[in-house]
Amino acid sequence: MEQLDLTATAGIWTELIARQRLDAVAEQASGLSLPDLVRTLERLPVTDRAVAFRLLPKEKAHEVFERFDEGLRAELFSSLRDDDVVGLFAGLDPDDRVHLMDELPAGVAHRLLQRLSEDERELTAPILGYGRGTIGRRMSTEYLRLHPGQSVGDALTLARRYGEGAETIYVLPVVDDARVLVGVVSLRDLFLAEAQTPVAGLMTEPVSVTAEDAEEDAARRCVDAQVLAVPVVDREERLVGILTFDDAARIVQRAEDEDASRAGAAEPIRRPYLSTPINRLVRTRVVWLFFLAISAALTVGVLDYFEEDLAQVVALASFIPLLIGTGGNTGSQAAVTITRALAVGDVRARDIGRVLLREVRVGAVLGLTLGAVAFLVIMGVSFFSESYTAPIGLTVGLSMLAICVMAAAAGGAIPCIAKSLRIDPAVMSTPFIATFVDATGLIVYFLVAKAILGI
Repeated sequence: MEQLDLTATAGIWTELIARQRLDAVAEQASGLSLPDLVRTLERLPVTDRAVAFRLLPKEKAHEVFERFDEGLRAELFSSLRDDDVVGLFAGLDPDDRVHLMDELPAGVAHRLLQRLSEDERELTAPILGYGRGTIGRRMSTEYLRLHPGQSVGDALTLARRYGEGAETIYVLPVVDDARVLVGVVSLRDLFLAEAQTPVAGLMTEPVSVTAEDAEEDAARRCVDAQVLAVPVVDREERLVGILTFDDAARIVQRAEDEDASRAGAAEPIRRPYLSTPINRLVRTRVVWLFFLAISAALTVGVLDYFEEDLAQVVALASFIPLLIGTGGNTGSQAAVTITRALAVGDVRARDIGRVLLREVRVGAVLGLTLGAVAFLVIMGVSFFSESYTAPIGLTVGLSMLAICVMAAAAGGAIPCIAKSLRIDPAVMSTPFIATFVDATGLIVYFLVAKAILGI
């Protein structure tokens, strides 16, 4: 079903709920596939979403709830009865439960945790022990572990008996008596081996991550390794959890969505656009707009300072948008490239010197190319207008060169500096580059003009 149809369906449901035709809503909901049902509910207003959610059969309601974003889950909780909330909370996997608790008020999260069964609390507590942003906070504690001395037959029996409650059985960690990770074994290898073969003969060197590792770094390691799951260990190499490929892919996707939003000078909304309240959309954008407004104020200040020079050669004003725009685009291109390289591990913060040298060279080539084109265009126009002369063309061309070099260098350095300060490079890049290039680019332009034109 197309997105437009789902949006129309959500509109119909809103009308039916307003007319108290809940039976019709329930009937239509029963005819939708699970993905379409989730997307339709996401498009409903908050109150209507809660009403429609209560109409779902219990089993389907749990499946839908698991597919909601954490923000929508927390929002839905505020509109449901207490018994419904407790049931949904208990039905979540431990890692999903912790994600939801991070979105809820502390008092509500504590009460829900206390109402869990003892077994569920034991599975959830280890995850809560790790700080936000670490992979320990995103791992699953529902896993099977094997011992090197076990036979393949015993391992398969264990997988059949307890596999349903495990996060995955396709990759099984192998630990010694002290729970230290010594290897991993795949279900495929177990299935193809003889029943008497010891697990030690099948296990391979594990790709693992440490629970205190940053979640994005750990997730990228899992994705890059192209493995179905990686064990999560503590500082003593003891097994504490497991991270599956699908969870790792979601972490990476979310991080890339955040980078894309911040590169556009906005905070990520972390929920479907049509279900995001207007005030939340405003909050995601207003801070950056204030910051960029400060940038514009600095630009105005530079223009005021060089007002007399500009009055002497009015033609200079015509090229200000060109130079500022080119500088901003050059800096943004460099920043996006380096931010991405930092995220995937191609560049480290301490490589800032090498990055600067490369970006200066790139900026110089770009500046020479664009500056030469600008000079030739101005010379061509000079045949038709006396305002545009060779000195003007030379001023614009040299300014283009200097601004491109400066912008590329700033675009390469700022993400590295942010990374070294443990700040998300995507947060820093766009607003700082805009501020830096706009103001300093104009200063460079007018200084070049004063030197060449003698104003």
